[in-house]
Amino acid sequence: MKRKSKLPELLAPAGDYKALVAAILGGADAIYLGGEKFGARAYAKNFSEEELASAIKLCHMWGVRVYTTLNTLIFDKELDDAVSYAARLHKMGVDALIVSDLGVISRIRKEVPELELHASTQMGVHNTEGVNFAAALGCKRVVLARECSAADIKIITENSDAEIEVFLHGALCVCHSGQCLFSSMVGGRSGNRGECAQPCRLPYNNGKYPLSLNDLSLSEHIEELIASGVASLKIEGRMKSPDYVYEVTRIYRELLDKNRSSNKNERQRLLDIFSRGGFTDGYFVGDVFRKMTGVRSNEDKQISREISGGSFELTKIPVYAKAVFASDKAASLTLSVDSFERIDKDNTRRLSVTAYGDVPAAAEHSPLTKEGLSARLSKMGNTPFSLALGNIDLELDEGLNLPPSSINALRRDAVAMLEELFAVKLDIILQKNEEIPTRNTIFCIKKQKERAKKLVTALFFKKDTYEKLIDKNSDSLGGIDLIFLPLADYVTAGEKTRKRVLGVYIPPVIMEREWEEVSGLAAKARELGAEYALIGNISHVSLAKAAELTPVGDFRLNVANSACAELYASLGVDAIVLSPELTLPQARDIGGGVITLGRIPLMLTERCFVKENFGCDKCGRASFTDRKGAKFPIIREYLHRNIIFNSAPTYMGDKKSELRAAAIAHEHYIFSSETADECAKLLIDYKRGNTLSIPHRRIGKR
Repeated sequence: MKRKSKLPELLAPAGDYKALVAAILGGADAIYLGGEKFGARAYAKNFSEEELASAIKLCHMWGVRVYTTLNTLIFDKELDDAVSYAARLHKMGVDALIVSDLGVISRIRKEVPELELHASTQMGVHNTEGVNFAAALGCKRVVLARECSAADIKIITENSDAEIEVFLHGALCVCHSGQCLFSSMVGGRSGNRGECAQPCRLPYNNGKYPLSLNDLSLSEHIEELIASGVASLKIEGRMKSPDYVYEVTRIYRELLDKNRSSNKNERQRLLDIFSRGGFTDGYFVGDVFRKMTGVRSNEDKQISREISGGSFELTKIPVYAKAVFASDKAASLTLSVDSFERIDKDNTRRLSVTAYGDVPAAAEHSPLTKEGLSARLSKMGNTPFSLALGNIDLELDEGLNLPPSSINALRRDAVAMLEELFAVKLDIILQKNEEIPTRNTIFCIKKQKERAKKLVTALFFKKDTYEKLIDKNSDSLGGIDLIFLPLADYVTAGEKTRKRVLGVYIPPVIMEREWEEVSGLAAKARELGAEYALIGNISHVSLAKAAELTPVGDFRLNVANSACAELYASLGVDAIVLSPELTLPQARDIGGGVITLGRIPLMLTERCFVKENFGCDKCGRASFTDRKGAKFPIIREYLHRNIIFNSAPTYMGDKKSELRAAAIAHEHYIFSSETADECAKLLIDYKRGNTLSIPHRRIGKR
């Protein structure tokens, strides 16, 4: 959906109050920030609920929208609290909530239907079908994956049912957002829960930094971004300093207003503010094979320190007053202020409130004077407002008096009432009735939880490994109900290979430009006998159904609560492999499947790190080695994407009693870098309940 305004919104981050002020001064049209929980930046200072309420009012006074993050995985025990939190934010007047968990979305849509929702980049939307799915859920805006190219963004914007937001500047995750389990599985700090320890910034392979990407900067593509029709341009940086927020916002404000790209001096200023050895626009221009890696050097840090320490203070907002002090009637004070929208300064509205106080009495001596009364009324103190004496229209009968305490109380009441006018959504303040696309909103269909029948599924990432396995050790596959092969491999496989394979693994990322090809492969797979599709993205539901394949949910759907599982079930998803970040008791309460055997994919990258770091001849045999000597295998995904797997497999073969105690009926196996012989041994050990002799991990019980 193309925006209606002349320019896209400039959306800036704020990790604390000072950064909030810096963003306003820098020229942001909107600001996104987080509360003390449920946000993807748990280690930012963030805002208490009292601070959030004040921040929303202040931003609205300056014509700036406020979006609050609630974009982490939510567990069952947190669902009610998250929805209650969303309701409180709506009451505060937040303009939108940035969300990613489909269970939370379905609950909010039913319980707080007026609250505007924006689909977070954590949802992993990278095509029109994904945007329209989010729109059908009730999201007005979708933040696209940072890996989308300019061509993809333009097509999606023109054909989708929701507004489009794209990242403009700031840090890049090397993994597709919402798909990184590295910090969680290896370090115990979940990136999907806002606690990322940034393993991508650490050295691998003898002190190299192959996973550390340069920051994104699209300052040289402003005209193209404006012409694309996107609704919002987002600056990353809730962990960054107020100086960073101000300088980056200020530069992009000027570029947008003048509809031009950055010059050499502006690009250098952006580098000086914060850089990891330079910037990249590789994803945007569609060239992911160029050099995009970089680390933050000591020189980079020193240059940034020289910019720090700025002073950021807002000027007072001018107020106009009408005061009436007459005999035999309550004193009144009317305060007025002009409200506006930064992105559309012509949309201005005069807001007024009137407070009433005590009735003035006849003065025995020293009656009120216009000068003295005006001086007292003009004292705005520690408020966002200023009242010049020349902006006071005062009616005062002669010979009256009123105690100073009563006059001060009248002024305080009027100011409080004026501030409260801004505790609603900015569109309401400006009386804007924006049309929202009419879509059949998907709601979670509540149903009684049904325990799945016993089911064992297995995904083989390598076709040749599977083929060798059925040639030499086909008996080891006994007990597996449903086998999946990658979609493209299934289509090109021979009849012997496909004989026992009823499922295809859909590539988790399908860019707009790839959609038609993948859809065609899915239809072909159905013709060749496939019946099931292992799906890992919200856009895959419609793809599978169009190909008449029954969708089975992969762990990549990030199902971490019952509401999310029920939503997918209502859409016809036959079975779901739950998030591997859940404990066994949490999985038990939801009732889905868990990964019980195999290396869990830690990262899904748009770039081919095998080609860049090892050469194409090492494809299928490459790995990254960390500082402790752990090896993380890398294999090629659809086209030239990569999957980086955990160094240790998950293994529950000797813990089947724990699986039974947690009522785990659906067990899922993953085979990645293993040889056919290794796969056979793992399967035999698992069936026999043997203890594994190699290092391995367990599913948590906490």
